[in-house]
Amino acid sequence: MDPKTMMAVSETDGGSFWFPTAGTQIAKEVDGLFYFILALSTFFFLLIVGLMLVFVVIYRRRPGYARKFAPDHNSTLEVVWSVIPAILLILIFFQGFTGFLDMRTPPAETYEIKVVAKKWSWAFQYPNGYIEGELHVPVDRAVKLTMTSDDVIHSLYIPSFRIKMDLVPGRYSSMWFQANQVGDFPLLCAEYCGTKHSDMLSRVIVHPSGEFEKWLEQASNLMSTLPPPEAGKLLYNRRGCAQCHSMDATARTGPSFSGTFGTSQPLADGTTVLIDENYIRESILEPMAKVRAGYRPVMPSYKGQLKDLEIDAIIEFIKSLK
Repeated sequence: MDPKTMMAVSETDGGSFWFPTAGTQIAKEVDGLFYFILALSTFFFLLIVGLMLVFVVIYRRRPGYARKFAPDHNSTLEVVWSVIPAILLILIFFQGFTGFLDMRTPPAETYEIKVVAKKWSWAFQYPNGYIEGELHVPVDRAVKLTMTSDDVIHSLYIPSFRIKMDLVPGRYSSMWFQANQVGDFPLLCAEYCGTKHSDMLSRVIVHPSGEFEKWLEQASNLMSTLPPPEAGKLLYNRRGCAQCHSMDATARTGPSFSGTFGTSQPLADGTTVLIDENYIRESILEPMAKVRAGYRPVMPSYKGQLKDLEIDAIIEFIKSLK
């Protein structure tokens, strides 16, 4: 795991040497089973290694001792070392299987959030249509994530909740959780998805009771409360634009936004294009139509994910970067 990911995982308070803070009841069940297996493994390791050292000393070759042959078998010992591990394996399987069923079986009433992953950002869509780059959820309420990918396989991982699920292009996967404590928890991609994989970081923000609805109403009215350039800058950071497009003329996976509006730029097909409102809008919705020279055609489409007002705000933000 790379340093940025390690930093993100360690941001939460509490936790233990082995795990970050347990933010759900399922996480506590997972931790309990892990510690049981760890204690069991430690006990038998010390027992076996200890007996081995004792036997090495007692039964070492010494002058004057005649060699004796060991008995063929000991039925009592064989039964003991077969039955006890079998019982322990059954216990571990039962705990693991029931925990797995709990993870994969959401309650009848859940709050559903749609998730779309793309290189290299997350888009969380709430029932009212609002899309956010961070996952906001209410405390003590079951939440179901219905997920897919726009390009390659990603894996949504929330370490503090002990849940992880792949997002595969062309199909839907799902998982659920119920956060039982308020706070911020790291969220990351656990499947290598390209050069910016380690930057595909986000957060789960668990709101206190009654605060989530207020946040969603306020966030949904973002365009009406901020000037277009400021709203565009916020969208630039929240919707993953910052992963590939810089604001300081630095070349990244995609061209910089700095000082390009109103200029003519070469395209991969040898022609040139004027960077105006129409080109920016087309590049957001149909990014493969006119690819800039020197850059690979890897940008995913935001069609259906950005409203017209949001696209206008991004255009105004780019125009302000002179």
